[in-house]
Amino acid sequence: MGQPHRGDEAAKPPLRVGMVGYAFMGAAHSQGWRTAGRVFDLPLRPVLAAVCGRDGAAVRAMADRHGWAAAETDWRALIARDDVDLVDICTPGDRHAEIAVAALAAGKHVLCEKPLANTVAEAETMAAAAATALEHGRLSMVGFNYRRLPATALARSMVAEGRLGALRHVRVTYLQDWLVDPDFPLTWRLRKEVAGSGALGDLGAHIIDLAQFLAGEPLGGVSALTETFVRSRPWPTGASSGLSAVPEPGGPAGGTGAAAAGSVPGTAADAAAVGSVHGPGPGAVTVDDAALFTARFASGALASFEASRFATGRKNALRIELNGERGSLAFDLERLNELSYHDHTEPATHAGFRRILVTEPDHPYLDAWWPPGHGLGYEHTFVHQARDLVLAVAEGRPPTPSFADGLQVQRVLAAVEESAEKNSVYTPIAV
Repeated sequence: MGQPHRGDEAAKPPLRVGMVGYAFMGAAHSQGWRTAGRVFDLPLRPVLAAVCGRDGAAVRAMADRHGWAAAETDWRALIARDDVDLVDICTPGDRHAEIAVAALAAGKHVLCEKPLANTVAEAETMAAAAATALEHGRLSMVGFNYRRLPATALARSMVAEGRLGALRHVRVTYLQDWLVDPDFPLTWRLRKEVAGSGALGDLGAHIIDLAQFLAGEPLGGVSALTETFVRSRPWPTGASSGLSAVPEPGGPAGGTGAAAAGSVPGTAADAAAVGSVHGPGPGAVTVDDAALFTARFASGALASFEASRFATGRKNALRIELNGERGSLAFDLERLNELSYHDHTEPATHAGFRRILVTEPDHPYLDAWWPPGHGLGYEHTFVHQARDLVLAVAEGRPPTPSFADGLQVQRVLAAVEESAEKNSVYTPIAV
């Protein structure tokens, strides 16, 4: 019997997905799962089996909107379902470890949003659980979606081919401005007990992973500064994704369990509880607004990182440049279908950066999409993420980035915080 073809999609074995959390990332992941099997000829058929959130009406509305077959209000019930093979975790960071460890123990594959956890200890527990689950054929992956851009995937292959030679410098910035208004409310992303950290974990985790991925080597140590520019904010009056002051009809940014599991930040119930406990006065911001740090790679190459949610006028500006002895590469997320490349081995008459338009069928992922010159967008990273995880499950091979990779990023985040607390003293990355 031959392999199923696109024409008999229904004959392919299903990979039944259950997702916990359904706001910003939940919507993005939903589109990824829904689209991957329609664009790529995959050996397994992704099925949107069930989505979970605490607000029953809101999660059912989200299920209808994004094509999930069922809705749950307790993540434990979702994990226990026989029709769920893979659990996709899109909650705030304080729930990642508990849900991931339980899902792996229940024999499910797991995809977990970044950063992997709120602490190194939690990430270590998750990585250990993932290693044990792998022995039984259960896979896990962290959602660092910027690896899945065709341009960054191409950049990684060019570095691996030796196009840059020995690496000397890496410069990365990730800048947003959604916290500039001091009256923006104290959503869950500004509370350390829920989010773990601020711009450092939210944006810095992305650029730490991307820099290490492109360089092909880990960071060895950091020297850091962090700052919280607005130290108190009004409490929210309704549900929000944490990225907006506007209440969401979908409610929680990762609403998860039943009431017994604890209040989930971002829900209307949480907002009411906050108001009753704290009154009308402002609350303390307990995470960083910006983080700047220099670093050294294991090879000796130097790096600089800047992550800020106070870069006025910058909406989602991620830029990275790598300089080597033989050439340089530069990528700008606001021009995500392009890669800039300088070949230092060419004659001086040809010197300078040139644009590579990353839209050819020979480029990563693009043989399944549009004709040359027709670009992709942010949402396609989640389609590629789903595609890569489906292939890994079908082939029984560990996907990347793994929970071990997520743990390593968590250790860098911890070193940045430690360095900042010690007046920028150089702090080695724990191994």
